[in-house]
Amino acid sequence: MGRSFTSIRQHAKEITGRWVRSACGSRQKQAAALLAARGKAHGSEAFFGCDDPLEAVLFSAFLELRNTGEGGLNDVDP
Repeated sequence: MGRSFTSIRQHAKEITGRWVRSACGSRQKQAAALLAARGKAHGSEAFFGCDDPLEAVLFSAFLELRNTGEGGLNDVDP
């Protein structure tokens, strides 16, 4: 017998997949893929505090951006 509802991880995968597909141009696609990876990093854990899968993915992405330093620009030369 199969699953009757989608899991938070499945919702997070759908949301972040749309982010990557909606970007155009190679530079935007790279940025979208990075943001999607950051959004999936804590997506399932964040759902315990969030009622909405999108909110959980965004919260996870913001946490990851905060962890990378000021504004998330850790790959830019000073």
